[in-house]
Amino acid sequence: LKAQEKAAKKAEKERLKRVARDEKAERKRAAKSGFANVANPRRSTLLTIVCALFAVYCLFPFVYLLINATKTQADFTSTFGLGFGRTFALWDNIKTVFTYQDGIFGRWFLNTILYVVVGAGGATLLAIMGGYGLAKFRFPGRKAVFAVIIGAISVPGIALAVPQFLLFAKLNLTNTPWAMIIPSLVSTFGLYLMWIFSDQAVPTELLEAARVDGAGEFRTFFQVSLPLLAPGIVTTALFTIVATWNNYFLPLIMLKDSNWYPLTIGLNQWKDQASTAGGQAIQNLVVTGSLITIVPLVIAFLCLQKYWQSGLAAGAVKE
Repeated sequence: LKAQEKAAKKAEKERLKRVARDEKAERKRAAKSGFANVANPRRSTLLTIVCALFAVYCLFPFVYLLINATKTQADFTSTFGLGFGRTFALWDNIKTVFTYQDGIFGRWFLNTILYVVVGAGGATLLAIMGGYGLAKFRFPGRKAVFAVIIGAISVPGIALAVPQFLLFAKLNLTNTPWAMIIPSLVSTFGLYLMWIFSDQAVPTELLEAARVDGAGEFRTFFQVSLPLLAPGIVTTALFTIVATWNNYFLPLIMLKDSNWYPLTIGLNQWKDQASTAGGQAIQNLVVTGSLITIVPLVIAFLCLQKYWQSGLAAGAVKE
């Protein structure tokens, strides 16, 4: 038995060496021909270094927040920005953030959740239904709608903020949650994304088969098309969630009552507090509040990343 085990281990080592030699030879052939094999990628030191630098660049603000959220106000102003303070005050800072000014931070947090759930959720739903309808139904004016959507994407949102304010002021909707929710329901990029994704991800043959079996349009959409659109839905939802969560200029001009502020405006108010007459500097609370603010976005990305895949419809249609 020992001799057989030794022979099997030796044979496995020889096999692994042959595989390594074959992969190396294949990479050389791909380098000469100019084509790369996805299943056997070439290692690039330069690309690895570039990706590492990009990762450091992206993670640096998060590390800064994490370190400085552990400091007291005195340590924040007297110690190095990337060094820990003399006192570990993370839990005290978190407690103070939720109790400062009668717990207004919790109200801002709930306001942001409301704007995201209703605004971003509604924008995602409208983008799904609109994109699917434009992709799978033919009607007069379809090309004109496409041109309007492309034109709307090219217009920056900040350019529409003032006209939106004037319109909502005429309707007496400023300084109300509707001033944040209604504009958030429109996502031209999400509509365009779902249009393109629906056109590619949902085979027309599947829809025809469902209709032949007697399924109506709504049943076909919810039971056949919607599961195939999951990656596009998640992508659109994340775009709209991040855009609504980080929205700053729109609530800045629409809202005056601090009870309706989202987190972006509320934290900015805390940041500017020290510049007012008799104001108290609370940079440690601003940094801790900013750290708490990004936690839901990180959780959303981690929970939804498994849905970032394509090709769910691959093999559904026999060619």
